[in-house]
Amino acid sequence: MTNVINWFEIPASDFERAVGFYEKVFDVTLERQSMDGAQMGMFPHKDPTTGGAVTKMGMLEPGSAGTLIYLDATPDVAPVLSRAKANGGQILMDKTLICDNVGYIGIFIDSEGNRIGVHAPK
Repeated sequence: MTNVINWFEIPASDFERAVGFYEKVFDVTLERQSMDGAQMGMFPHKDPTTGGAVTKMGMLEPGSAGTLIYLDATPDVAPVLSRAKANGGQILMDKTLICDNVGYIGIFIDSEGNRIGVHAPK
């Protein structure tokens, strides 16, 4: 096992709303694809790093009580949390220092009701 996580999917009930939310919050463009009836908005990444997508498919349902993933907010979680709130997200945990050698985290609820963490050195 090289990485503990090798892929993630964030469930969406409204695909375009969710993709737009993440594009604005992380200031990136998600690549839209369809696969076997599923809609996917792929986060930019370079192999062999972990990739993931905002996904709309029948077997996934958005919610705030399931798995918590942390997305990279380098260099600073504060602007990401601010953009999440400005785009309709709800902040559950403001920028919080874990410790000097680990950095900071924050947690928000996205446009679909998912709980998402962010992590960065500052």
